[in-house]
Amino acid sequence: MAEYQTIRGAAAGVRTAEIDAGLRAHMNKVYGTMSVGMIITALASWAIAGLAVTSDPSATGIMLREGEFLSGLGAAIYTSPLRWVVMLAPLAFIFFGWGAVLSRASAGVAQVAFYGFAALIGISLSSIFLIYTDFSIVQTFLVTAIAFAGLSLYGYTTKRDMSGMRTFLVMGLIGLIIAMVVNIFLASSAMAFAISVIGVLLFAGLTAYDTQHIKNEYLQHVHMGDADWLDKSAIHGSLMLYLDFINMFQFLLYFMGNQE
Repeated sequence: MAEYQTIRGAAAGVRTAEIDAGLRAHMNKVYGTMSVGMIITALASWAIAGLAVTSDPSATGIMLREGEFLSGLGAAIYTSPLRWVVMLAPLAFIFFGWGAVLSRASAGVAQVAFYGFAALIGISLSSIFLIYTDFSIVQTFLVTAIAFAGLSLYGYTTKRDMSGMRTFLVMGLIGLIIAMVVNIFLASSAMAFAISVIGVLLFAGLTAYDTQHIKNEYLQHVHMGDADWLDKSAIHGSLMLYLDFINMFQFLLYFMGNQE
C-alpha cells in the first residue's frame, strides 16, 4: 500500500511538473507574440511618421515647424477624412473582426491577423513622432515597460483571486471610452488630464488581471488536449496584454511627453 501511494505521488508530481512546464511555454508564447507585435507597431509608426514629413514647402504648404512640412501622405493621414479610418479601423477590428478570426480561422491565421492589427495601431500612433520628442517617447516606453513587467509579474505570481475585479474594470473601460469620445468635442484640458490619470490606473489593473486570467485559462483547459485552442488562447492573450501596454503607454505619454 505504501509503495502504491509512493508511485501515485510520484506520478502526480510528474504531471504537475508537466503542467508547470506547459504553462511556462504558454506564457512565453504570449509574451513573445506580444513583443513581435510591439516591434511591428514601433516600425510602422516610425516609418509612417518619416514619410509624413518633408522639407519641401510646395508639397502641401502645411508647416509643422521651421523647415518641416506635411507631405502628401501626411496630409492624407492626419488632415483628410482618411484620418477617421486610421483612428477607427483598429477599434472596428477589435469589436467586429477579432471574434470571427478566433472562432473560424486557424491559429496561424489568427497570429497574422494580430500582426496586421499591430501594424494598424502603428499607423494610428505615428502622429506622436510629429508631436513629441524622440527622447520623451523612448523614455515613456521604457517606463511603461518597467511598470508593465512588474504588474504582469504580480498578476502571474499572486495567490489573490482577481476575478472579482472584472466587472469594475469593464465598467471603468466603458466609462473611459465614453469620456474620451465626449472630450473630442469638448477639447477640455482638465478632462484630458483626468482621463489620462484614470487610464493609467485602469490599464495598470487590467495588466495584472489579464495576466492572471491568461494563466488560469490555460490551467483550466490544458487537460482537454486541444492544441489549436491553446495556440489561439496564447494569441488572444498576447492581444489583451498588447492593448494594456499600448494604452498605458499613450496615457503616460500625456504626462511624460515633451512636445517638439
